[in-house]
Amino acid sequence: MTGETGFIGGRVVRQLRDRGHDVTAVVRAPAKARDLESIGVDVREGDITNKESLRRAMAGTDGVFHIAGWYKIGTKDRIEGERINVTGTRNVLSLMKELGIPRGVYTSTLAVFSDTAGQVVDETYHHGGPWLTEYDRTKWVAHYEVAEPMIRDGLPLMIVMPRRVEGPRPRLLSLLGHRHRWNTRCHHPDRMDRGSRVRSLPL
Repeated sequence: MTGETGFIGGRVVRQLRDRGHDVTAVVRAPAKARDLESIGVDVREGDITNKESLRRAMAGTDGVFHIAGWYKIGTKDRIEGERINVTGTRNVLSLMKELGIPRGVYTSTLAVFSDTAGQVVDETYHHGGPWLTEYDRTKWVAHYEVAEPMIRDGLPLMIVMPRRVEGPRPRLLSLLGHRHRWNTRCHHPDRMDRGSRVRSLPL
């Protein structure tokens, strides 16, 4: 699992443990994940931007949750978003394929739709740009140019697309921008409860 020290991933990892699953967490700074160790998570050092650093942690697992991502509103710097959201996603999913891991869940976002100009859309909608932020753009690339082509090639991956996420922790993730007309709220424990059950669904 990636992103388990984050807002969404932190809830998912705890629900997986509550349901009795063994969880291996890949983190850049294990010292910051002591709370995960206290609930029985196997914490391994790794970085999604370094594919080989993930190999030992992912080997032998029966599923992957790729939740880690870069989120920074207002920046015009393309480097970090490309490195984490695009290259990082490619590393995790290509390694999933190499290792023959039988199922995976990739956390995308409704921000890939960008500004729908008031149009009510569903998952079949396809926005080709321009994008409101670098977050939108890099998540779009990861979704449509990395994850979906690999699914078409047979990777047993499911994509989930959260909207605006709120919860009891002192942090708010909003897909920012009053211009995101599809932007609605979801309380993250309820949303992540449904998300963590994705692991039991057939692909």
